[in-house]
Amino acid sequence: MRELFLGLRLLVGSGRGNRTRFLLMTVGGAIGVCCLAVVLAIPGILSAQDGRMAARRPIHGADKPYSRVAAEERTFELTRTDPYGSKSFTRVFVAPGKGVPKPPPGLSELPRVGEVFVSPGLHEALKREPALAQLVPGRERGLIAAEGLAHPDELFAYVGMNRGELKEGTPVTGFGKEYPDVPTVEPSTLGILRFTLAGVVLLPLAVFLSVCARLSAASRTRRLAALRLLGLSTKGTQRVNAAETVAAALLGSLLGLGLYWVVNQLISRTGLPGFKWYPSDGALPASAVLICMVGCPALAWFVGRASARKAASNPLAVRRTAVEKPPGKWGLLLLIPGTGVVVGYCVIGATGRAPQDTSVATNLVAISVLLVGSGLALTLPVISRSLAQRLACSTQSLSLALAMRRNESEPHGALRVATGLVVLVFAASLTQGVLIELDQVSKSTRPVQDYNIPLTDVTDKTQQALEAVPGLRSHAVVMDSWADFHGDEIPPSLDAVIATCGQLRKMVVRADGCVDGRPMRLLDPDQLDNSDSKPGASFAFNLASTGQRRVMEVTVPREILRYRDHQGIPVFHSGAVLLPPSALPAGARPEDATLTLLSSSNPQTVRAVLDGIGGVDPTAEVTTPGVVVDSLQQITVVKTLLAVGMVLGLIIGVAAYLVAATDRAVERRPQVTALALLGARPRTLRAVQVTQVVMPLGVGLVLAVVAGKLAESSYLVTGGGAIFWDGDGVPLLLGCAVAVVAVAAVGALPLVGRRIDPELIRRD
Repeated sequence: MRELFLGLRLLVGSGRGNRTRFLLMTVGGAIGVCCLAVVLAIPGILSAQDGRMAARRPIHGADKPYSRVAAEERTFELTRTDPYGSKSFTRVFVAPGKGVPKPPPGLSELPRVGEVFVSPGLHEALKREPALAQLVPGRERGLIAAEGLAHPDELFAYVGMNRGELKEGTPVTGFGKEYPDVPTVEPSTLGILRFTLAGVVLLPLAVFLSVCARLSAASRTRRLAALRLLGLSTKGTQRVNAAETVAAALLGSLLGLGLYWVVNQLISRTGLPGFKWYPSDGALPASAVLICMVGCPALAWFVGRASARKAASNPLAVRRTAVEKPPGKWGLLLLIPGTGVVVGYCVIGATGRAPQDTSVATNLVAISVLLVGSGLALTLPVISRSLAQRLACSTQSLSLALAMRRNESEPHGALRVATGLVVLVFAASLTQGVLIELDQVSKSTRPVQDYNIPLTDVTDKTQQALEAVPGLRSHAVVMDSWADFHGDEIPPSLDAVIATCGQLRKMVVRADGCVDGRPMRLLDPDQLDNSDSKPGASFAFNLASTGQRRVMEVTVPREILRYRDHQGIPVFHSGAVLLPPSALPAGARPEDATLTLLSSSNPQTVRAVLDGIGGVDPTAEVTTPGVVVDSLQQITVVKTLLAVGMVLGLIIGVAAYLVAATDRAVERRPQVTALALLGARPRTLRAVQVTQVVMPLGVGLVLAVVAGKLAESSYLVTGGGAIFWDGDGVPLLLGCAVAVVAVAAVGALPLVGRRIDPELIRRD
């Protein structure tokens, strides 16, 4: 404890410069802890949203409260979820009965017939788009409280209806289950997010906190060497230095947690694009607070002890400014195996042998990427020193020789100044790979969008209204043949498309030779043909006519209509039979059939068509192939969180550079003053300062771009996607690297002043 108190006394009584340095260390630590708290809060926010979604899930099936309630008198519910842009619009239709269960969270009671409870986000959307009210028929009774919503912008409604209107409803006994139907972010996607944030934020954060803990390293080392020569023990010397860094880290942790509280309160109320949460969701759990309050001071303790090792072991060499030992090459132990794995997967992808089991490969690549990033940071001094030594021996330029000799004698200066930005560029390339993979999942390549609605409970009038919804290009009815599933073998089946030639041509890419009024067998050469659809084979189709069941026999015709459907998800299956609408008997309707509507894939058109369908039949079950609203919403959330990670990484990288560059310039003032007194011109000194910063930074950025692209490609190879190599992002990365070098060069110019202060070298 004596050494700890001595370190604190030296901190208070060592002058204004040392107190300023302590303040910088504290502010830097606060920024780092705030960024760390943001990363640690993300799982809690997602978990809180999943918990509220699980608490409102309906519980179906018979239960004790319904033991004396007739089936027709129970409470029924029907949940419909439709896409609304990249959001999901959920409506819960409720038909109250005698056995009314406890209302879900956020409601004081279930809505009665003709009443609607809506979320605040839907309430505002109804004001902007009155046509949206067709999807929630009834009088708005009130708003759903926060306990019943996943996030403030969720589009959610409870609609009260009659039992007769809720034909497909299911008896409900209560609300609340352990897990939500669809989590905010799937566990696999959450793993990708954690891995990316670890590379984008946590790796630069460790570098930044280490830089803050080593501010004024040279002057502190000389002071510690003096204490060691005065009789302080080796461990005591290390504890004195660690006491100062731990005090700064502890105070910075407290300030960082307070700063995070302010940031959470502000951003949670304004929201991020596609992602919003309640302020209480962002409250840090005890484990996260413990990590911030213990982890950061612990890192400062180890860094402080390590930085004082030289002064404690060889104080005379420090006081006499002896030549430093070459940096150790043990960082290659991280870089070489990590690079080997990354390059190996790139070669596998180039030879077309991408791994099928991506779980093991993904984990291996994740570990390798962290090894490459850490090894890149630790081997930068070795590479910088080796290059500086060769350039200093071969150059004829005085400025370049001075700069290279300085980098050769002080290689760890490159680590402090350049590593933050180097790791940032490396992480940016990796993040680009994640965005490419997400884009492959969310990007729609089809020019059209189809909507499938079962015709089980759709009347003729409703069907005509659905076919007349504005924005539709065409429509058709697809009937499924009756099949007897008794036995082990799968019975033969056939699809029958009820449409005119004009309707068919508008629904597919090309259909040549179609003749109205004539049955024809559809054949698409790009699809696998239906083996059951053989000319002359007969299939039975069930029809409903005036309350009675009829059977219509359809024989597969010999005449073939060759057509070409849309790529990806076809609208029709090859081998189906095209029947004219007149083939159906008058007054008969197919029992097992689907109404297929078609429009363009423009998001606005899709939204308008879905609104129109909801206006005709709010409870209609609409299937939109190729559009998975939950996946789109998850991808939006993940992209937003990745953008947050990139912003945090940018803040950390720039802060690390500014802190390290300023601190290094202050430490270099005695050497710059000595060179000025020896006759070096200010232009030469500025060139030396710029070269000292630009050379290691440029080398590190080149390595970061190369290693980052290799890591990105290996991630794409193991991700199971269709894209392995992406060249579009290379110009952007190179442009960012050039901009970083330019900013670093401009930032180094003012570090050489016009006024010479001999007092800076008086002690030397």
